[in-house]
Amino acid sequence: MRAIAIERHGGPEVLELRDVPGPEPGAGELLVDTAAIGVNYRDVYERTIPGYAGPLPRVVGVEGAGTVRAVGAEVEDVRPGDRVAWVQAPGSYAEQVVVAAENAVPVPDGVSDEQAAAVLLQGITAQYPSSSTYPVAEGDRVVVHAAAGGVGLLLTQLVRLRGGGVLATTSSDEKAELARGAGAEEVVGYDEFRERASAFGVDAVYDGVGAATFDAGLEALRPRGTMVLYGAASGRPSPVEPGRLAARSLFLTRPSLHHYTATRAELLERAQAVLELVAAGKLDVRIGARYPLEEARRAHEDLESRRTTGKLLLLPR
Repeated sequence: MRAIAIERHGGPEVLELRDVPGPEPGAGELLVDTAAIGVNYRDVYERTIPGYAGPLPRVVGVEGAGTVRAVGAEVEDVRPGDRVAWVQAPGSYAEQVVVAAENAVPVPDGVSDEQAAAVLLQGITAQYPSSSTYPVAEGDRVVVHAAAGGVGLLLTQLVRLRGGGVLATTSSDEKAELARGAGAEEVVGYDEFRERASAFGVDAVYDGVGAATFDAGLEALRPRGTMVLYGAASGRPSPVEPGRLAARSLFLTRPSLHHYTATRAELLERAQAVLELVAAGKLDVRIGARYPLEEARRAHEDLESRRTTGKLLLLPR
């Protein structure tokens, strides 16, 4: 089968299309014919950071959707022909993927394979901060940084569905229109954010950007407000002196998907919450670009250059 592998860490040029042996499912595993593959910023970390995802050489990626071809021993609730999606299956940049059955999520009718691959990881990454880390309540006013990105567009919609108002940040007029279309009450550029946020009245900040936005976001919070730092696309923020939080009794948290999907029951609950909204037409999934599998390098180049909006997909066929 064809797959995208790396033998060394580095820029997008290290992503190479290879013919590799097809995998076989073991006990508790599924063999899936991949229909669509999610491209995420964590894949950039896997490509660039030694030790981030394990030893080399390796096939990269973790997210996708497709149809089950075969099941291993001890798998009882999934059959060949079922459609599934996943957010944690190493080696997902490939025509076939072995997925642990406990990590596979059923794809409901009304949701396409492309939608499932585009929304699952980023949808859960938007769902748990807005429903659990800082549960948005009716009338809350929050900041969503990078609101035209894959997570940002979904997070903005989920906050609005919960009755909250959103001050969004984006880097261009085109992206600002996308954020407004997702329901943002106000949209500002990053340079304008510090001034406007002080007048907005911020209960929580959802920040997946990191170093470039963190300080201004922390300053914008009301007393007892919450900073939810869920990513660091611009780099990690500097360490925070606890006294800085004490000045307004602020909360600072760095949640991770792993701890918010710690059991299969919780994974299914969050995944189903997202997919049911998609099936009902209440959550719009923006697919920013589709690339053939062999163009994974270009997908990474576009992702890192911030030239894209929404979700990027690789299509193996």
